[in-house]
Amino acid sequence: MQTALKIKLSSFMFLQYFIWGAWYVSMGAYLANTLKFEGAQIGLAYGAFAIGAMISPFIVGLIADRFFASEKLLAVLGILGGAVLCALPQCQDFGSFYPMLILYCALYVPTLALGNSLSLHHLENPKTDFPRVKMLSAVGWIAGLFALNLLKGAESPIQFYLAGGASIAFGLFSLALPHTPPMKTGADVKMSEILGLDALALLKKPSFAIFILCMFLICIPLYFYFVNLGIYLTELKWENMLVKTSYAQISDVCFFLLLPLFLRKLGYKITIFMGIACWVVRYFALSSSVGAGAAQTALIFTAILLHGACYDFLFIAGQLYVDDEANERIRGAAQGFIAFILWGVGAFVGTLLAGKVLAAHALATPVNGFAHDWKAIWQTPAWGAAAVLVIFVIFFREPAKSR
Repeated sequence: MQTALKIKLSSFMFLQYFIWGAWYVSMGAYLANTLKFEGAQIGLAYGAFAIGAMISPFIVGLIADRFFASEKLLAVLGILGGAVLCALPQCQDFGSFYPMLILYCALYVPTLALGNSLSLHHLENPKTDFPRVKMLSAVGWIAGLFALNLLKGAESPIQFYLAGGASIAFGLFSLALPHTPPMKTGADVKMSEILGLDALALLKKPSFAIFILCMFLICIPLYFYFVNLGIYLTELKWENMLVKTSYAQISDVCFFLLLPLFLRKLGYKITIFMGIACWVVRYFALSSSVGAGAAQTALIFTAILLHGACYDFLFIAGQLYVDDEANERIRGAAQGFIAFILWGVGAFVGTLLAGKVLAAHALATPVNGFAHDWKAIWQTPAWGAAAVLVIFVIFFREPAKSR
């Protein structure tokens, strides 16, 4: 039955994503309106998570797999991460804030891979039980947003103290997880294995190479949403902004449950096509919401509620496609490689460009309360995502086997 284990792992996922939800959405508004950072600096700040994702394989591959039990390393990363988060409000200028945020992300991102691998290792029926355990991550994200909203901390340092306290609790709770010793004690781990470079052999398949190219390209417009949404809604003076954006995670749960049905009935190409297409619709809805009067709220909620299809039909379906294309020997390397593209290099380029576009469209004099030309900002990723959609439709070929 493993009931007690599932409760522990679900609670772990809840805490892990509570931390992330408590600061990630609101940070842009805090940096723009409280610290008065420029758009390019805000983009770089969000890119700190991508740098953490690029550092993560070294921590997991060199340390967790060889020297320390996963639950103990999770505890250390959680407590240290909490201390760094609590120190962030003392950093009032970009020169001190940015490296401190990179340090935090380098501590947090490895917990995502470690938590997943620990859960999959101990669950007797991971294909059935892991999605149910993982679903609590969406609940945790929503709870983080709700808690910050209750504290009215979207534009204040409260978000980092809240996330920091939760991170310390997360670290202490990790010690209650089942013992998970390192899997490769004394093993000679190759650098290519750590970085997932063994999976580069898959790029010899034209269809897989097109898939990776499209995944990288879609990340560029994709991260405009995460960098800019909080700033946009703050300039709109939306009340309870954080609560309303949490509807995205409710959508995420729904579409996660629908994903197996879509893959079984439609296959990879159409499902991933729908994921990219939803990003196009999402951005055009946001660009149309600027000055849309009574329809404005409906258009913004449309963009928020598309999150499940945008994320699950693209990222989760993409990871399943990679899993299908890789053989047993390079499966882990292939997943490491796609994660490096999506949350590492792709995220860094996307957040950097999102910040630059935000800065380029700053208004010298606010117009109707807006400090930026939001129609132009949202149309930029809309056309970018549309271009990726065209490339995907023309060049990607459905593999012979499909889930």
